[in-house]
Amino acid sequence: MAQPSPIPDSPFGRHASGIMPSHVLERLIADGREVIPAEPLVPGQLQPASLDLRLGAKAWRVRASFLPGPNATVADRLPSVFMHEIDLTNGAVLETDCVYIVPLLESAALSPGICGAANPKSSTGRIDVFVRLITDHAAAFDRIAPGYCGPLFAEISPRTFPVLVRKGSRLNQLRLRHGAPTSSDAALKELHLRSPLTDTTPTIDGGLCLSIDLKSADPQSGRIGWRAKRHTGLIDVDKPGLLDPWQFWDPIMADPGGCLVLDPDEFYILASRERVAIPLDHAAEMEPFNPLVGEFRVHYAGFFDPGFGVETGKPPTARAVLEVRSREVPFILEHGQVIGRLVFERLTDPPPTSYGEGLGSNYQRQGLKLSKHFRAP
Repeated sequence: MAQPSPIPDSPFGRHASGIMPSHVLERLIADGREVIPAEPLVPGQLQPASLDLRLGAKAWRVRASFLPGPNATVADRLPSVFMHEIDLTNGAVLETDCVYIVPLLESAALSPGICGAANPKSSTGRIDVFVRLITDHAAAFDRIAPGYCGPLFAEISPRTFPVLVRKGSRLNQLRLRHGAPTSSDAALKELHLRSPLTDTTPTIDGGLCLSIDLKSADPQSGRIGWRAKRHTGLIDVDKPGLLDPWQFWDPIMADPGGCLVLDPDEFYILASRERVAIPLDHAAEMEPFNPLVGEFRVHYAGFFDPGFGVETGKPPTARAVLEVRSREVPFILEHGQVIGRLVFERLTDPPPTSYGEGLGSNYQRQGLKLSKHFRAP
């Protein structure tokens, strides 16, 4: 595939560098640039600062996760791990603890100054489906190098629930970044003064620090979290609002001491103590606070769109819902413990429509909320 020509000066809006908003992505895709869809985009696929990626018509069951490395393509490596092919045209079940590689309907044709970053969608992370983007010649997951031209693949591994997917299912999302926008704690403090990022006095250290709520995440019911059940029924990823949460989850009630013991290899849905808001000219991504402070993983799905938690004339309204999994040993979480940070990046231009603004956004004003597949408990 031929390399695309450089993008002309200032096509993105008021800033030459930053994350591209929806209207810029739409224009570039219409011009045959940066992302090349094999089929026309569908309604809702463009988010305020990202593009949902769609599964193609087949999946390959593989015996192990892999990266191609700088000298190989996915096709080069596939024969060494391939087990069998699955037709997704009319839907197929992906079983727990199995690994699948799925070619996506979108491919990349990035200009030299543009790179990509992917993440599972919120609804994907909240049902414990591990999804990562792979490119040819990749040395890392979920990253597209500047100037990359080629196919995109999703590595999918359901960890707790079997899932039903089909061609066109959208499990992960892509952000494109032009240039290298700088970010600093000083700039984040200034941003908070202009547009409050949290309903509490912020702790800013390499980003906006978030802590765990183990006392009042859902004050009406007394629940502070959910723990996933094993050996449950099937989740159809494309059908929201149908499932009975009690068939898939056990509630976790508040402990008087404000503690929670994470059992190894169990999956939890918890919430941040802070309510947050993402200004309309920024996007954010959740990162672990420090991998050395505990043997657990937080937040598979890390993208926060501009407008999340924002309501005119009100303080920040939405908690960060956290997907948490302990590793090899039990680990005690304590109320107020810092477990992650939101890293903010400027957009090249505010999107015409922000999160929650007529987009059918599922998690605006959220508290302790399961994925969109479940009815309200």
